[in-house]
Amino acid sequence: MRTTSRGLIAALVLPSLLAGCFAPSDSDSGDGTGAGAGSGGRLRVALAVPPVQALSPYSNDATVLSKLSVAEGLTALDRNGTAKPGLAKSWKQDDDTTWTFELRKAEFQDGTEFTAQSVVNALDHASAAKPKPRVLSDVALTAKAEDADTVTLTTKTPDPVLPLRLASPALAILSAKAYGKDGAVSPAGTGTGPFEITRLSGKAKAKLDRFDGYWGGKAKAPGIDVSWIADGTARANALRGGEADIAEWIPTAQAKLLDKDTRHEVPSVRTDSLILNTGSGLFTDAGLRAAAREAVDGSALVDSVFGGYADPAQGLFGPAVPWAADKRVDVTGRAKADTAAQVKAGTKGRTLRLATYTNRAELPEAATVLQQQLEKAGFNVKQDVREYTQMEADLLAGKYDALVFSRVTLLDTGDAVDYLASDFTSEGVYNIPGLKDGAVDKAIRAAAAERDTKRRQEKIMRAEAEILRTDAVVPLVHEQAVQGIATGVEGVILDPRERSLVDVDTHAG
Repeated sequence: MRTTSRGLIAALVLPSLLAGCFAPSDSDSGDGTGAGAGSGGRLRVALAVPPVQALSPYSNDATVLSKLSVAEGLTALDRNGTAKPGLAKSWKQDDDTTWTFELRKAEFQDGTEFTAQSVVNALDHASAAKPKPRVLSDVALTAKAEDADTVTLTTKTPDPVLPLRLASPALAILSAKAYGKDGAVSPAGTGTGPFEITRLSGKAKAKLDRFDGYWGGKAKAPGIDVSWIADGTARANALRGGEADIAEWIPTAQAKLLDKDTRHEVPSVRTDSLILNTGSGLFTDAGLRAAAREAVDGSALVDSVFGGYADPAQGLFGPAVPWAADKRVDVTGRAKADTAAQVKAGTKGRTLRLATYTNRAELPEAATVLQQQLEKAGFNVKQDVREYTQMEADLLAGKYDALVFSRVTLLDTGDAVDYLASDFTSEGVYNIPGLKDGAVDKAIRAAAAERDTKRRQEKIMRAEAEILRTDAVVPLVHEQAVQGIATGVEGVILDPRERSLVDVDTHAG
């Protein structure tokens, strides 16, 4: 079996990013009539997190569109995390806030032509979306069509990593038909990728067929049949029982039960943390947050919960972000932790509401371990464990005191600043801890404005230290992802960023 690895996330290479890139050659596509277990060679894929908003790119569903090669942005990310051509074949930076993109010839799945006006329309809708996509949480973006094949993008303030930002699945370019007057966005039959969504059955299944008009050549697989299976053991069983060709996020307890030829470990940029709600409830008190931070021990989870498929957390960024370790900054200025007696007195019988979700099988088990650790520190803990789609609105509304959370830190752009801005700034659109800290905001703004690669990384790590100082987040472990792939299936993408899975070369041999 052959798989394609994206490799480890490497340092940003801004000089080459800013200079633009050459278009890749079209892939040799074959006839797509593979001999897989699916009907007519169709790929059967088991995904973990059911759709939240009918696969809208403005929700967490956006990654499904990139994983299954349904929709594309102006750029994409290569294995080193550097921007490469997508729907834009090249680009150049005109000044600090203006960029010009030359577009390739392409067609939408509904038969309409991809043009500069398509880009303007798509980016205007993304900018006007409520709430905004996380990737736009720290930038104001304006698009203008210069001619049919050229678009100019202008940012309100300098954005040195704009080409990386445009690779976000949330900024996929869809045809005009996708955008409803009510703000709803449908990627069904409106993308430019090699696979077209032809049916979405609620939160359970989807059917994708090959789009033969794809600019990059005909996909080798004739289509994809998707099943969302929130239970990790059930996903593993689907692979073992021959009901799935690809099963993502195999639980660590199940991984070693798989045949070694179907088990594939991927260094991941995913960090699991304990998020503390600083905006309301118990953890508005810095001493209680510090007590929680000192109480929890992520290293205890590595073997007991993750079966060795994880590393103890060193900070927000782990081994799959190799530049982080050498640039890490000591955390100073933390609040003094309350004693167990002070915790009991300070909480006055109030219950610590600890949440997590079932879509990643390890998290409920981790929450149980953390509950025991927190109770030893004097907290009275009650868990709330549900599927993520059932609790996202409550998480963002601050209805929990703490959350055991698994986050792909380089998901949205491949640039760490975007993650920090969306999750930890006062105006961040994914600010689950409700953090409002002037020093944190200042540090993240400084990193966002830095163009030099090395200095940008250094400022990112200073921002990390400022965030950790607040105890709004307590990193626990850095995960290693396990993907299940049936023997005979070739070309599956093993991506540390978890943004890619199936492309034109993926097929059942």
